[in-house]
Amino acid sequence: MDLGLRGKVAVVCGASAGIGRAVAETLAAEGADLFLVARRAEALSGLAAELAGRYGVTARFGAADLSKGEECSRILEEQGGAFGRADVLFANAGGPPAGGFEASVSEEKLRQGWDLTFLAAVRMIRGLLPGMRERKWGRIVALTSVSVHEPIANLALSNAYRAGLTGLLKTLATEVAGDGITVNSVCPGYTRTSRLEELARASAGTQSPETVMAAWAQSTPAGRLGLPEEVAAAVAFLCSERAAYITGVALPVDGGRLHGLLA
Repeated sequence: MDLGLRGKVAVVCGASAGIGRAVAETLAAEGADLFLVARRAEALSGLAAELAGRYGVTARFGAADLSKGEECSRILEEQGGAFGRADVLFANAGGPPAGGFEASVSEEKLRQGWDLTFLAAVRMIRGLLPGMRERKWGRIVALTSVSVHEPIANLALSNAYRAGLTGLLKTLATEVAGDGITVNSVCPGYTRTSRLEELARASAGTQSPETVMAAWAQSTPAGRLGLPEEVAAAVAFLCSERAAYITGVALPVDGGRLHGLLA
């Protein structure tokens, strides 16, 4: 299926590793030009060269910590200078620190989670949305978590901020649908990334992280962990021309982990 992305310009956040990297490659394979964002310039430089060479697309990059407002502003300026427009935004940032309520409600951790998990996405959307509305076409997809459907133990801040972002995305989706813009999120379950390994270490206690991850895989009806490429395929479809009538959705990609009828 041709997703209609050839020649579109996609901003991919968190592009240096994991799901973000997989999204960048999947969009490049569909012919989209890329502006890659993450903290590590060296990793982005190598990825941009690799994707441009493999798929014949234009790939530029900007290194930034998107939890800082001034760096979001700088990246938006750099992206505008490089391409003059953005048709697609994949909003993606690392999750906040793990922990239950008492371990998470220090002012420092509350602010860290708010800036990284909520505000980074909002700032990028705020910067790119006016151009999408002017051109009457745009795709915004945020990476969240199955926790927006069913809170996960020991992830109090993630449960709070990702749910809040999902509510804002749903609101925005209704406001811009008439402008040819869709706004959705993708909600991974247990997916084999460095973030999952970090959470396994935080949850391990007397067990090994490998034992924890094996138990998570076994608890999933699919019987395994997801792959970043599988999440990226869902993201690419929601970014596509073919998904023009899908908006305001929080799509689980979780191997059947969620049991609710509406997820």
